[in-house]
Amino acid sequence: MRKKIFLFSVGCLLLAGLSEKALAAATTNRDYISLTAEPKELIGRWDITVDINGKPAPAWLEVKLSGVKTLVGYFVSTAGSARPVAEVKFANGKFSFEIPPQWESGTANLVIEGNLTDAGIQGTMLDCNGKQYSWKGVKAPYLKRTAAPAWGKPINLFNGKDLAGWKTTGQNQWVVKNGILTSPRPGSNLITEQKYNDFKLHVEFKYAKGGNSGVYLRGRYEVQIEDSNKDAHPNSVLFGGIYGFLTANEMVTLGPDEWQSYDITLVGRLVTVVANGKTIISNQEIPGITGGALDSNEGEPGPIYLQGDHAPIEFRKIVITPTK
Repeated sequence: MRKKIFLFSVGCLLLAGLSEKALAAATTNRDYISLTAEPKELIGRWDITVDINGKPAPAWLEVKLSGVKTLVGYFVSTAGSARPVAEVKFANGKFSFEIPPQWESGTANLVIEGNLTDAGIQGTMLDCNGKQYSWKGVKAPYLKRTAAPAWGKPINLFNGKDLAGWKTTGQNQWVVKNGILTSPRPGSNLITEQKYNDFKLHVEFKYAKGGNSGVYLRGRYEVQIEDSNKDAHPNSVLFGGIYGFLTANEMVTLGPDEWQSYDITLVGRLVTVVANGKTIISNQEIPGITGGALDSNEGEPGPIYLQGDHAPIEFRKIVITPTK
């Protein structure tokens, strides 16, 4: 039946005036899906993997309908935060958009082109330096939970002595001194060997003036640690925010050279952040990954990762309570 419907639809395309050349290019089911796709099929969230010279790099896209006919959205590239997309152009099953540079070194706009397939979406990305990479994307999972979490026993992720249970993303600069876990200079990120699904996480940390770090949940969603101005208007990229997505309801930072704490609960996509004893984000949905995530496989468990590639940072207590 599927084959008959496909052949009938191809005939309809001929009657509609589609050229023989274009029809010849649509002889596979995949191409046919692309040619006949409608804009509404692109609406939603997409977990993307970019092929960077043979190495997978995560990205993320959300497409929304603005009014009755315009597609807009947000895009997270392989680094940085969610950036608004003023318009996603869609025609003949293909879509495209471009956004200006953020942390990229080049000056040209980032250009994304793609099309719908039976498996999701795929296309190319032209970066700000003019280099082109291919990518594929699948619909992001909802991560809804049908029951309240049943918590297990607390686990000390940092033993106060060494890096047991952790690994680095490159050459190690992390040291343990007097019970304190320290990244004395920018270098590798630190990642737990164990992966987790839903959990409660307690972290105590200290940064110097101008400090900048972060805690990635499941290796994908960054809770920002930054020497933010106490009087600044809250922003998702400042202290306590879920970087690029969720903003703390007030600035409760104690400032540099002070021990501070985060108590973070993550269940599905819903996150609560208590900073220095005050709830600043309450059971809010995290839409997608942060740039710098380990991967975009949001339906899978992931590690805790401490950002060490920005400025010096210290941790003295890291305790996770996973679900049973």
